[in-house]
Amino acid sequence: MSVSLSPRRSTVACTVTLAAGLALTACGGGSPNDSSSTTAGATASGAAPVSQGASQVNITLTNDGDADTCEIDHPSAKAGAVTFTVINKSATAITEVELQSNQRIIGEKENLAPGLAPVKFTATLTGGTYQVYCPGAKQAMQDFSVTGQATGPTAGSVQAVLAKGTSGYGVYVAGVIGDMGTAVTTLKKAVDSGNVADAKAKYALARPFYEKIESDVDGFVLPGSDPTSNKGNLDYLIDMRGSNLDPEVGWHGFHAIERDLWKNGKITAGTKKQAAALQTDVKTLGKLSEGLTYKPEDLANGAAGLLEEVQTTKIKGEEEAFSHLDLVDFEANVEGAQQAFAFLKPGLTEIDPTLTKTVTAQFKVVERLLDKYRDPSKPGGLVAWTPELRQADAPMLSKSVQGLQDPLSRMAEKVATAQ
Repeated sequence: MSVSLSPRRSTVACTVTLAAGLALTACGGGSPNDSSSTTAGATASGAAPVSQGASQVNITLTNDGDADTCEIDHPSAKAGAVTFTVINKSATAITEVELQSNQRIIGEKENLAPGLAPVKFTATLTGGTYQVYCPGAKQAMQDFSVTGQATGPTAGSVQAVLAKGTSGYGVYVAGVIGDMGTAVTTLKKAVDSGNVADAKAKYALARPFYEKIESDVDGFVLPGSDPTSNKGNLDYLIDMRGSNLDPEVGWHGFHAIERDLWKNGKITAGTKKQAAALQTDVKTLGKLSEGLTYKPEDLANGAAGLLEEVQTTKIKGEEEAFSHLDLVDFEANVEGAQQAFAFLKPGLTEIDPTLTKTVTAQFKVVERLLDKYRDPSKPGGLVAWTPELRQADAPMLSKSVQGLQDPLSRMAEKVATAQ
């Protein structure tokens, strides 16, 4: 992803207002827009076929020798659950695919390296025009049409059970955001005191909150800001990484503070300014995220996305490059995914008890592996994920996470198509 873009967002970020209803990545399924973008990239006409209760759409990424292309095999589908399967055959410039509605991201897949196995996401769509966005493609934006209207859950149905779970998950997310605000305020006080050791301890305590729910809240931009710039992208301002630094915007958020505390070993006026800005941005995030609502597949897709974060940044040691607190973030991502699963579990048990048992068992496997790294004397309660430890243990941890990620990735279509 280009450094001019957000660490986890493309150039079209989500623009939302207070109490906006959100989906998959806190940018969810509002009414589609009817803007006019082209559809030349679609390779077939007619509605997508339906399999296992969901319309099936393939998005294939290739390089034609001149540029990368993003081809959609069906440009339309009927209202209801739609599963998008993304296959990167040979494209090198395209690293993510998004489904958007009125500039809001309602489904996405990232880290799409050429030759990797196909990946999927499922969204429940109602009638209207959506956009498939493939940043870096010869034609980046293409229309995707949906006909008809999606139906709501029937009282007493599995969908009603799942809807109850999504409501409970919304309460959980709101609680995490509130706790993050408290922890960041405590971090700011420690930074303001000038005590580096205390600030390090408070940093380790504040970090996990964002990691637990980042798949739900990483699409917000500051009101009135340019959605194509990281200057107003709250995910960048709160959680940018050194590996995704935007030179035009510079260092911000948690990792700017991490750099000063661990790499530079001192608290400066700049560190205090960063802590104050982080506190302000987290408060703004809390206001913007009020009234979040979810669909069952949002929880499932979000849980899978958190595990992808583990694989792509935490296990590689990219997230906490200075403090090596990656295992603290790792555990938080896993906890967030586990909470999303827990709220879906009553409905999912009715839909597919075997899959439910498999996911439950794999969460326990990952938890047991994390237990071996616990050390109450260390910041965050886990040992540092040093380059030496990473070299020795990363393959084993990656394998265990993949064992959880594979069954977890099958949940979205299951819950979206349940009757």
